[in-house]
Amino acid sequence: MTRLTLTFLLASSVAASPLMAAPANTVDSQTAEYRKQWHSDILTGYQNLATQGQTLANQAAGYCQAPSPEGFEQTKQAWLEAFLAWQEVRFVDFGPVEQGNRAWQFQFWPDPKNLVARKASYLLKDEAQITPEKVSESGVAVQGFPMAEYLLYDQAFANGEEALPAGRSCKLLVAVTRHIADNGQSLANDWQGFQSNYLGSDQYTDTTIRSAMAGLEILEERRLATPMGLRGNGKRSVYSADAWRSGASLAAMGASVQGIKQSFLPAFSKLLTDRKQSDLVEHIAQQFDEVLANFPEVDRPMAPLLADDNGYKLLQSLYIDVTQLTSLVNDRAAVELGVVRGFNSSDGD
Repeated sequence: MTRLTLTFLLASSVAASPLMAAPANTVDSQTAEYRKQWHSDILTGYQNLATQGQTLANQAAGYCQAPSPEGFEQTKQAWLEAFLAWQEVRFVDFGPVEQGNRAWQFQFWPDPKNLVARKASYLLKDEAQITPEKVSESGVAVQGFPMAEYLLYDQAFANGEEALPAGRSCKLLVAVTRHIADNGQSLANDWQGFQSNYLGSDQYTDTTIRSAMAGLEILEERRLATPMGLRGNGKRSVYSADAWRSGASLAAMGASVQGIKQSFLPAFSKLLTDRKQSDLVEHIAQQFDEVLANFPEVDRPMAPLLADDNGYKLLQSLYIDVTQLTSLVNDRAAVELGVVRGFNSSDGD
């Protein structure tokens, strides 16, 4: 099921909810104010993604022009900062990010068949020139953060003949990071241009709420519970997590929670407060802080924590806090607002 189809089904499923009770050709001035703040806060996140993506592209190009160990480490750091900037806005699953599978272009995940590595191997052994056009036509597994992560972090690749700063590998890194930068800038521009449509349609109030709900649920069920062995085949496996090569799986989760707190929670809190739910607002804010308080301890690679029972307890504590946050937003707040969750991209077809 495509993301566009899912969005249509979600919009249809809540057509009679209290937040969308006004006729389709009218705009509720109060809900428009919430959307105005959401639009502004999300734009800030997108602009940060564009800035960090540009820094990454520039750093990769500079490193490949004059390779050095210091430049390599700086490129990895630039990758991490841009990747975390994407995580902060990853929950937004509607609007311009749907166009051209942009979300998949930024992050092809999950990748159970290791398609990123297979695509990299093919491109590096192929005789065709590696260009931005080649990356654009090679599919989403090539175009985003996981491909750059593979080139920068994969241990087997780093020990091979094609390891950076080998010529074709550098060309691929430069082309991929340029694609990320251009994609981030166009997304920020398109979101800014989306403002009139977004503010002028009451349905985007519920759509925005559901996007945050889905982001929390995917974080809980797929990004955390599945690697922990609490879902799926019941086995602990870091390979079920995103960004396992760089050890940034948990840092990415923290960035996602922080991003939802920054870009979604302020207007959402005002909406709940206006509906006489100030106690719930306080509980949700406290729970966001509880989740983020885990990260001084769990801001490290996930693999060692999965392999060690004491480390695993840190993941269990994080999981409990994330579950409680998801319940507060997706169950209690959604019920109060009459927002029906419906399907999301973690439910499958």
